[in-house]
Amino acid sequence: IDMNRQEIGKLGENLARTFLKKRGYRIRETNFRCREGEIDIIAQQGDYLVFVEVRAKSSLDFGTPEESITPSKKEKLIASALTYINTHQKLPALWRIDVVALELSDKGKAKRIELIENAIEQHY
Repeated sequence: IDMNRQEIGKLGENLARTFLKKRGYRIRETNFRCREGEIDIIAQQGDYLVFVEVRAKSSLDFGTPEESITPSKKEKLIASALTYINTHQKLPALWRIDVVALELSDKGKAKRIELIENAIEQHY
């Protein structure tokens, strides 16, 4: 089956959610959109509020999923995270941005799924 980018993204997010739940993440929200950008998954793990960027690719693409995060994408993620923090109450004091990188087979199965904690350094 040939999946388009959107389908790959959607599938990746579903797989990522299941994967995160197994690791004790509590999903708060998905696809949070604001002026600065979009955050795929917002979760809580222990004392942390975790903003998760899901990167899914089919194996035909070059490079690893995590390599596809550009500096401007990082800026947007941090800005979106701060917007979320500033517009929501009763949040954990600590936060970080994780990346879930998935490589999907052409049948849409996860060949590789990897969690990169604190993947994006925050520069205030």
